[in-house]
Amino acid sequence: MSATAENDYPGQRLGLPREGRGSIARPGRRIAALLIDLVSAGLIGFAFFSTPDPVTGVPFANPIAANVIFFAVQILFIPLIGGSPGHRILGMRLQRESGEWVGPWRPIVRTVLLGLIIPAVVFDADQRGLHDKAVGTVLVRG
Repeated sequence: MSATAENDYPGQRLGLPREGRGSIARPGRRIAALLIDLVSAGLIGFAFFSTPDPVTGVPFANPIAANVIFFAVQILFIPLIGGSPGHRILGMRLQRESGEWVGPWRPIVRTVLLGLIIPAVVFDADQRGLHDKAVGTVLVRG
């Protein structure tokens, strides 16, 4: 490994700082935010759209409703507050590579790609998933 490669850090090629505000959000924090958003969507789906199991009578969340809620939260909150509730709770925000507002269409495309799962788990040296690379966004510490 060369001396230059040893000094590289996620986000350096994007002009972001190594640590602190504005640096690339690390995987652990991103996964925790995703879990917050998924569990929240599941709980809302259970609370408002649960149906009893025909055999046991035990209610369960409607998975379609939970997914629609998850998608709606991502699409609405990212442009409005700079990230999903999970992102914001854990101190992250989504921005364009240039640092500007993401606008209305990027969260839609990003969320559809996130729903496909594979783009979210394949990432580059800057720890950006393919869903973020495709729309030119970056998840940073906020």
